Order: sequence, then C-alpha cells, then structure tokens
Amino acid sequence: MSTLGTDNSARQNTERLEAEILRLSTRLAAAEEQLRQRPFERSALLSSRRQYQRLLDTIDEGFCIIRMKFDDAGRACDYQFIETNRAFETHTGLVGAEGRWIREMVPEHEQHWFDVYGEVARTGKSLRFEDRAEAMNRWYEVHCTAVDEEAGLVAVLFNDISAQRNAELALRESEEYWRGLFEKLDDGFILGELIRDPDGVARDWRYLDVNPAWGLKVGIDPGQVKGKSVRQLFPGIEEFWIAEPAQAVANQKAAAFNHQVGNLGRWYEGRVHPLDQERFVIIFRDVTEAYGASKRRQALLEFGDTLRDLQVPEEVAAAATRLIGQTLGVSGACYVAVEQSGSTQVVGQFQLRSADAVDYPALLAGLPLGHALAISDVRDDPRTAAWTASGVQALLSVALVESGVPVAALCVLQAQAHVWTEAESRFVRDVAERTRAAIARRRAESDLRALNVALERTVQERTEELLRSEEQLRQSQKMEAVGQLTGGIAHDFNNLLTGISGSLEMMQSRIRQGRFGELDRYISAAHGASRRAAALTHRLLAFSRRQTLDPKPTDLNQLVAGMQELIVRTMGPGVHTEMITDNQVWPANVDANQLENALLNLCINARDAMPDGGRLTVETANRALDERAAAAFDLPPGNYVSLCVSDTGTGMSPEVAERAFEPFYTTKPIGMGTGLGLSMIYGFIRQSGGQAKIYSEVGMGSTICLHLPRYLGEQVQDEPMRLAEMPRAVDGETVLVVDDEPTVRLLVREILEELGYHAIEAADGPSGLQILESDVRIDLLVSDVGLPGNMNGRQMADLARVRRPDLKVLFITGYAEKAVLGNGDLAPNMHIMTKPFSIEGLAVRIKNLIETDG
Repeated sequence: MSTLGTDNSARQNTERLEAEILRLSTRLAAAEEQLRQRPFERSALLSSRRQYQRLLDTIDEGFCIIRMKFDDAGRACDYQFIETNRAFETHTGLVGAEGRWIREMVPEHEQHWFDVYGEVARTGKSLRFEDRAEAMNRWYEVHCTAVDEEAGLVAVLFNDISAQRNAELALRESEEYWRGLFEKLDDGFILGELIRDPDGVARDWRYLDVNPAWGLKVGIDPGQVKGKSVRQLFPGIEEFWIAEPAQAVANQKAAAFNHQVGNLGRWYEGRVHPLDQERFVIIFRDVTEAYGASKRRQALLEFGDTLRDLQVPEEVAAAATRLIGQTLGVSGACYVAVEQSGSTQVVGQFQLRSADAVDYPALLAGLPLGHALAISDVRDDPRTAAWTASGVQALLSVALVESGVPVAALCVLQAQAHVWTEAESRFVRDVAERTRAAIARRRAESDLRALNVALERTVQERTEELLRSEEQLRQSQKMEAVGQLTGGIAHDFNNLLTGISGSLEMMQSRIRQGRFGELDRYISAAHGASRRAAALTHRLLAFSRRQTLDPKPTDLNQLVAGMQELIVRTMGPGVHTEMITDNQVWPANVDANQLENALLNLCINARDAMPDGGRLTVETANRALDERAAAAFDLPPGNYVSLCVSDTGTGMSPEVAERAFEPFYTTKPIGMGTGLGLSMIYGFIRQSGGQAKIYSEVGMGSTICLHLPRYLGEQVQDEPMRLAEMPRAVDGETVLVVDDEPTVRLLVREILEELGYHAIEAADGPSGLQILESDVRIDLLVSDVGLPGNMNGRQMADLARVRRPDLKVLFITGYAEKAVLGNGDLAPNMHIMTKPFSIEGLAVRIKNLIETDG
C-alpha cells in the first residue's frame, strides 16, 4: 500500500509540473507575440522567461521544445531542439543540443519518433506513451503536446526508464526460465505457507504453488491444489508433515526428511527450505520402491537370523507369515503344506485384522495351490468370485514344487484390490523357499534326534575329546614327518657342509700358495651353502611352529604396497594383479619379514594355479569376530586384520582344500613341490595368534585368508637401515657377549673389535650375570638363549635388570625357546636376531640398539 501511494503521489506531482510547464510555455509564447507587437513590454517578458527557466531547471524530468521539419510529402523527417532543461542531457546523453537537429546528432534515430511528434504538431493533441529509442539504447516515458501548431513546436517532457524496463525484462526472462525448470523438474516441488492458530502455533499449511511432478507423485491434479491446505488434501496426515516445515521456518535452516504419507502408502524423502516470513519450499522424490526394496532385503536378512533360532516347523511357518504381513503391509498370510494325497494343511498363519479372522482352510479349498496365483480383484476371477463376503479382495499364492509335485504354498491376502508387483512376488517366493527348506531341515533334524539320542551324546563326547587332542596330534604328526625325513635332511646338510668345508679348505690351500685372486669364488660358494642351510633351517622351524619370530606393530597396507612391484614381476605379464586395501586397516602384531615370505609364497602358489593367466587379488580388511564367528575360526572373539590372496585359477576340490595345510601334502608332480609351503604359512600364522582359511571351488579359483590379531598399542615406524658402510663405535662403548659356543663368541668379538667396540666375553649365564652385577660399563648385552647350566639367556637378562633396569639386550638364537618370549611378547629394550646373520647386519643392529632409546 505504501509503495502504491508513493507511485500515485509522484505521478500527480509530475502531472502538475507538466501542466505548469505547458501553461508557462503558452504564456511565454503569447508574451513573445505581444513583444513583437508592443516592444515596450520586454521587462515583463524577461521576467516570465526567467520564471519559466527556473521551473524547468528544478525538475528531474527531461524537457525540450522541438520544431518539427516535414518533407515534400508532408511526413515529419527531422526536428530541431529549440529549448532544453538541465535534466535533458542526463536523460539523453546529448550535449549542446539547443539549436541542433536530431538527425545531425543521432543519424539512426527511428522514424516512429518523427511520426509521433509530427502528428502532435499537426493535430495539437497531447500524447502520453512509453517507447524505446534503439539508436540511443534507452527506454523513455514521454508526455508531448503541441505548443505552436503553426510553427510546428512541440513540448516534450520525458523520463529515462531504461533501468526499470531492463529490470522488468530481466525479471520476465528469469521468471520464464525458472518457470520452465519448475515445470520440467523431475522432483516434486511445493511452495507452502504456514497456517497458525490464535496462539501462534502452526497447525496446518497451505499450498501456494506445486509443479506437475508433484501431481504425478501424489496422484492429484496440480491445478486443483493452490490455496488448499495439506490437511484438506490429506485428512489424518501425520503430524511431522506440519511440525518439520514449522521447525525449519523457525530455525531458518534447511532440514532433510524421509517419511511416509500414511493415507497414500507412499514414502518420500527430500528437504524443507525456509523462505521469508511464513513461507517455505519442499523439494522431494518418491522413494517408495527403494524403501520397499530395502525393507524386503533387511527382512530377508533378519529372517535368516530368526530361522537359526527356531526348531519347531510350526514356529518357522508362523515366523514366515508374520514377516510377509509386516513387510508388505497386507491383511494376512498363511503357509499351506500340500500332502501327497492332495489334501492341504495350514501350518502357520498371520493376520493383521484379528477381529474378523479369515478361515484359511475354507477360503482356500478348491484353489489350485500347486500353481502360482496373482489375483488383483477376487470379483474378476471365477475361482474367487464367491469371496466377496470374506473381506478378502486380492490374493497372491506362490507354489513350491519338488520333482514336479506340489509340496507347499505361501498365500498372501489383501483386504483391498491390489495389483501385485514382480518385486512383491519375488519376495514372497524367497520367503517361501527359505521356509520350506527350514521346515524340511527341522523335521529331518527332529527325526534324527528322536532315533539317535544316545548315539549323538556319545558322538558329542567323543568329538570333544578329539578336539582337545587335535592340536597335540597335529604337532606330533609334524614331528613324526620330520623324523621320517631325517635321512634326507641329513643328506642335504652333509651336502651343504661339504660345500662350506670344501670351500674353506680350498681357501686355506690357495692362501698358502699365494693365489689370492681365486678366493672370491670359494667365499661365494661357502656363503651360498650357508644361506641355503639357513633357509632349510628356517623352513623346518616354520613347519614345526618353533621358528624365531620378532613381532612388531605392522601396517599391512604398507607391507602390501612395498611388495607390489615384486609380486607383479613374479606373476608375469599373463596375470593381472590388483591390490585392494582398506584405508582404515588396523595394525597387526606380527613378524613383518615372515609375513612378507608368506604373502609371496601364496602369490607364487596362485600363479602356479593359473598356467594360462588370470587375475590375482591381494586384499586387506578389518574383521570383528563375535563368539559364534570366532568359534568357527578357532580363535578368541575380538578384532582381527585379514590379508587375503585370491586367484581365478583351477581351484581345489573340498578334499584337497581340507588337506592343503597338512605337512608334505602336495598335488604337484614329484620333484615340483615339497608340500611344506602352506604348512609353513599355517604354522607361522597360528604361532602369531591368528588363523589361516581356504575358500576354493574347482574351476572357480581359490582365496586364502590370513587372519591376524589387531595390535592395540602405539604403532612405531621403523627407520630404514642404511648399509652403505658399517657404523663405528663411540669411544668407551662396551658390549657383553654371552654364548656357550666359542666360535660364535670369537666371531661376534671380532666383529665388535673391528668396529671399535670394547667386547667382554662370558661362556654361560652365571658368568655373564656376575659381570652384569659389577660396576663395569655395559651398553648392550648380546646373548644366546640356550645357555648351559641352570640359567638360560632370558633368565640372566631378567636378573641383570634388577640392577640395570634400562639394560638393552639382543638375543641371537636359531631356536625360539619358550623362555625367550615368555607370555608371547619381548620386554622393553629386548630384541631378537636369528642365526645365521651377516656381519653388516649385526653391526647395524648393535649400533641402532645402543643409540636408540626404548
């Protein structure tokens, strides 16, 4: 109202000014004419002209008096500016216009302006209009009137309204653009306004506008909606459809929703966007089908869990019908068993309407339940036309047939006419098949229990006894197998020792002969034989699950990434390799070197299973095992990290997969495999507190998963060793070497002295402890574990730490005594290094331990 009043007042002022200007223009013209007749009245004329000019210069509108020019045909073709006011230049952009012709200043000025002003000059009529001057790129609101018809003078009062018209044009284009989007939008769109009661509480809201998609999603003509409230269109609509828009408007913050309109039986999700005052916008989509699919999937998952806990067939059938009723929202359902004689028996049923329960046997009598039935309206089918008084109007029946004979049917009833969808039929069939399988299984289990109660008890007791002795038996079998191979192993070691001792003798002979140039060949041969001997020892220790492990917090993603290039090269070009890692994978407490060896061996086995090429996948993931899952894995419940290797190779039969971890079991030809590879991996994983599992199918490939316990402490990043040159000792650094083997003590002492360390020797635990309890400086204790006498290396170190609590210890051993690891973990500042070791490796390890805290 205030804006309209302001516009009217401005227009009235303009009209008064126009009238005053025209009046003064007329008086001025009359005065000029009198002046020509009576020159003595010049002062009065000058006074009138000054008054007239002051009035012109005070107004904001542009003003000019023009003299029209006509061509020989009498058509206006130009006009001359006789007089202008100060605002003229602002509104036209023309400077110094008085006395000049418009064609001279704006040659492209449109003809329609000359025609209008010429008509006014000829007829003496006044005109008010709006038009565009294209050549000046401006819009004008114009009021023109004839001043002197004989002289062709026209007074023009005008305003530049370009900004207003351009804004109106832009607004119109914008409205057309957004209206087009609004009309084409696939999502439903609502412009609404809250309706409040006298207390200011939002009780309803009205539709200000909706788009066509809204009508498609709710089934109402959009043209019949504007101005109506949501409660008028949807009586009994849920309260949250009112409360949530009101909350969004109150908070001035958009809010998401996912709700059902109960009367429609449809689900919608979207967002409420608040506008000014009480208005808001809702943009939404129909998610009924997606919600129904999700609900059906979840129902099937929960049904599977439910079936595990049900033992009575009637309970299984009742659970199935209850699931159908609650998931599909139907009036009722029943599970019907079809006997061999053709008679039927309702095993389980569910009804939402208990007040007028349906007599299922009577209702279904005579229907061909051995065939699928989908009846949208029972009145349209002659088989069910008599159901009119039953309260059932739609039927869906899924038949279960075995060997061509009907055995059961699951029937679904609806009190209203209903077109059954393919998704609903598929869901009912899934439930029916699972129900049938569960009932058959429960009945078989019940019969078996009834016939074999005593036998089952005996078998259970025997099974428990066998499970308790299984681990001992497995280890005993491994040791027996090692014993059976003693001759072969001794033969291998004799060959290796012959290579080492022979090389040493040849080196000794060449040194006496002064032939030093040939020493490298024998040194390399001795090194090679010693490495093979160490590898054989490690292989046997891994097989027996007694190898020395150095478990540390390990990031499996980093381990896999570090081996990716090696694995790809090992697989060859015929195998596509893919690494899938969980970005949030937990650390595992494991010997990283042994795990790398295990991973490489699994990849090599996978390659051998794909002679014609294929795909290899290495995957890491987190896994939480509850009591049931942990029991299946023979592990304690808790969190684990899995490392899985999958191939698309030949796969294994169940018999082969069951024996794959057995020692010396192999399906490869003689000479192509030892049968120790997978058993070594199994032993290592079990010793690390984890489990190894095989999943395979002939022709479909294999997956072997290693499950390791999650590490819960802080993860420490190991610094890489730099082996460019062996580190030297700092003056005074002292190392105590305790070993019952003189050769080992000699070797370690020589290494230490070569690197500048002060070395002290002891041959047994008591001698070493005596030194450790003295005041001699000891920066590091290097000790074997299996020392003679009644004190091993771990006991000596533990006793020494009473006096030297920060003592750093490096155990060097080739055998993992239980005394080394104690409860499975080394104490702080205690480390293990496996024999045999390189001089360079020992030097770097000693230097790192002395210089590192913790």
